[in-house]
Amino acid sequence: MQRIEREFAGRTLTLETGRLARLAHGSCLVQFGETVVLCTAAVQDRPTHLPFFPLTVEYREKSYAAGKIPGGFFKREGRPGEKEILSARQIDRPIRPLFPEGFMNETQLICSILSADQENDADVLALLGSSIALNISKVPFRTLVAAVRVGRIRGNWVLNPTFQQLEYSDLDIVVAGSRDAITMVEGGAVEVPETEILEALQVAHDGIRELVDLQEEFIADMRQPEMSWIPQLPNDKLRSRIEGMAQPRVSEAMSLSEKQQRKQALASVKDDVIGRLQDELTDEEFDEFGDQVGEILRDVERGSMRKQILDDGIRADGRDLDTVREISCEVGLLPRTHGSALFTRGQTQALAVATLGTSRDEQRIDTIDAPEEISKSFMLHYNFPPFCTGEAKPIRGTSRREIGHGVLAERAIQPLLPDYDDFPYTIRVVSDVLESNGSSSMATVCGTSMALMAAGVPVKEACAGVAMGLIKEGDKVAVLTDILGLEDALGDMDFKVAGTRTGVTSIQMDMKVEGISHEILNEALGRAQRARLHILDIMNGTISEARDELSPHAPRITSMQVNPEKLGEIIGPKGKTIRAIQDETGAKIDIEDSGVVKIAAVSGDAAARAREMIEAIVQEPEVGRIYEGPVKNTTSFGAFVEILPGVEGLCHISELMDGRVEKTEDVLQRGVITRVKLLAIDEKGRLRLSRRAAVEEEGEQVEAVEAASRG
Repeated sequence: MQRIEREFAGRTLTLETGRLARLAHGSCLVQFGETVVLCTAAVQDRPTHLPFFPLTVEYREKSYAAGKIPGGFFKREGRPGEKEILSARQIDRPIRPLFPEGFMNETQLICSILSADQENDADVLALLGSSIALNISKVPFRTLVAAVRVGRIRGNWVLNPTFQQLEYSDLDIVVAGSRDAITMVEGGAVEVPETEILEALQVAHDGIRELVDLQEEFIADMRQPEMSWIPQLPNDKLRSRIEGMAQPRVSEAMSLSEKQQRKQALASVKDDVIGRLQDELTDEEFDEFGDQVGEILRDVERGSMRKQILDDGIRADGRDLDTVREISCEVGLLPRTHGSALFTRGQTQALAVATLGTSRDEQRIDTIDAPEEISKSFMLHYNFPPFCTGEAKPIRGTSRREIGHGVLAERAIQPLLPDYDDFPYTIRVVSDVLESNGSSSMATVCGTSMALMAAGVPVKEACAGVAMGLIKEGDKVAVLTDILGLEDALGDMDFKVAGTRTGVTSIQMDMKVEGISHEILNEALGRAQRARLHILDIMNGTISEARDELSPHAPRITSMQVNPEKLGEIIGPKGKTIRAIQDETGAKIDIEDSGVVKIAAVSGDAAARAREMIEAIVQEPEVGRIYEGPVKNTTSFGAFVEILPGVEGLCHISELMDGRVEKTEDVLQRGVITRVKLLAIDEKGRLRLSRRAAVEEEGEQVEAVEAASRG
């Protein structure tokens, strides 16, 4: 067993291997504070026949880690939740490009959260443990990587802030990388300028280097010999033959600006190449090498696109490096929704629809990172149907990519929403991507911003996003603004930046090379800012601020504060009273323990009626005021009248009318509705009422009310 302890970010960081999961090809136990993660690596001995490197990463939270029992009927962990999926993606993205070219053996990383102290997030620890597990295994992975989270509190940078510290931070970014370069960025900020984002990345990289030094010290004597493997690369002779046949036609196809035309032209090239190879090769040779045609042609496409950009500065659709595609914006497309917007940029199109609800619609989340269930009042859901790329394939639930893109866009919008106390609505936005040719997540940000304004949500500012790309060959570097899907697939970087005119609110960067320098990062952030301001100008031409009125189909929520001791009376026995109010008025009523009562109704009259009924229940008796209510009981000394729900007072026989009254029943009978004036409330809370005083003030009105109640 090997173990090492060091101080990092003000807490003890412990690395251990050789005690747990010894049959895995590599394993590491990481502890930070009282959060513990077990990371394991395993690899198949034979290569796969799949056309891509089969790396899988699983990040799984154990409920017992926080001393909890899973909810639901089965009482055991099930499919991974949103946090687990996002954390798995944060591990996969920085390490996938670092495997050697041609390595096709199925590799699996499993990160299990065994203890959660509800202070330290396990996601950055999991990448650290994964790096060690891979580097001490037989897997041909020899680059040490690490990740840190960076926050800023009162102007001070903080590495790996606790959950409690993040509540006071204006920035929350996870950065992964090696000693030499940053390979992944994921996070959000509260309108932080680009220069300060760059400073945060530098602080994070310093922390990453410290963790890489720790890994080198820890695994110095533990590296295993690499497993025996043969690179699964295309045949050199076949590559040369295909390049000769296809290069001119591929270059011609890559110059087509329309995605579907380019796709059809490339498919025609592939069919032609396969047909000619079938004529030239024997059946045995074609069976052996035929599967490599697609991969070789993709390399030809990649080389053609990159050469055109680096040599001529011209992209596949004819744009230069900085130009943003043509943009169009519309709002109010769907008449019955609360807010809708259509954002189209080139051949990427997102339909964003906002829906307003009450606190009952909040999402309840049970997590090991918090002692109690938490609620979420803003949700952004991103859908990527097959037709948006001109494909037909089955839909099998929400994909990991859809979850990741939705959270990226949600993070961009979240800091701009009004405080819940000022706008007490649950907000859900659905972005349906209708066309996709690059950067649909950033189109979602733009569409969501406009949909919320169209719905009347008082967002602080408009928000837009753009995706930046990179082509790098030796010393030649080209940073691309507003990348196409082709430039994402065949390029070296996908760097998404979203924000307002003031600063950045969401950021995500993935690299397909070993890393990126700070100089290139600085250039990419600067160009992204200029593109974002351009997009915001176009969006503001369609809608520049939130509408004054909510949609007529959206609920109106009013709040009222009542005495918390009166909540039981509003609810009634087994909820009978509150259900009766809702049934009669059609309004929805939510009650908080603090005494805040929220009334939601599409109709203003329904909300007003519900409010009146609640006020009638909770109002306190007021001396000198005349009340109307039924006689609940009669005695020889007077009548008990209910002036408010559950509140009765005594109208003494001497206060029934002028002159002497022999029997109470001569004036008031049980069940009769009358009007009485509240004369006084004694020290014991007893109410003294007077019908006689009410008659003196209102005259015959009192007798008219009584006569009507007698029928």
